[in-house]
Amino acid sequence: MSTRSSRKVSSELDTRHFRNALSQFATGVTVITTRLADGTFFGLTASSFNSVSLNPPLVLWSLDQGASSLPLFTGNSHYVINVLAGDQSELASRFARRIENRFEGIEFDLSHTGLPILRGVAAWFECHNRSRYPEGDHVIFVGEVERCDVSPRPALVFHGGQFAATTPV
Repeated sequence: MSTRSSRKVSSELDTRHFRNALSQFATGVTVITTRLADGTFFGLTASSFNSVSLNPPLVLWSLDQGASSLPLFTGNSHYVINVLAGDQSELASRFARRIENRFEGIEFDLSHTGLPILRGVAAWFECHNRSRYPEGDHVIFVGEVERCDVSPRPALVFHGGQFAATTPV
């Protein structure tokens, strides 16, 4: 005996339906930081982070091809991926907004290459900008991890359009 689901299945893959389906996958939240040519810092919030390889140590993240910050990341040799802790949703929101100086009043340390590592993060990865792959409407950045650190704590996640903190089960 088979049962049929009463869920609506879209025969056409429209963007809103696709986004709604994707929102059911909880993702970690990161802030990617780098330095501009004039020495000022830049950062943005990204949830498209994943591991690629242990040997060599590779991670990836992606950025919309239409983002005004795309040249900042394609042209720089390094960036830092800051994995936000569960109590850092305000940082995620701040680095997602279009404001003049996202770093104003933010505590951070400098990495080996002089890039911002946000204080209080669960982990960070200093990456050499190894390769980029345009796919669809995004560019996938593959970074080779040169240094990293971890401070185990609940992580910030994004699910169903909302931030939440992980809790052990």
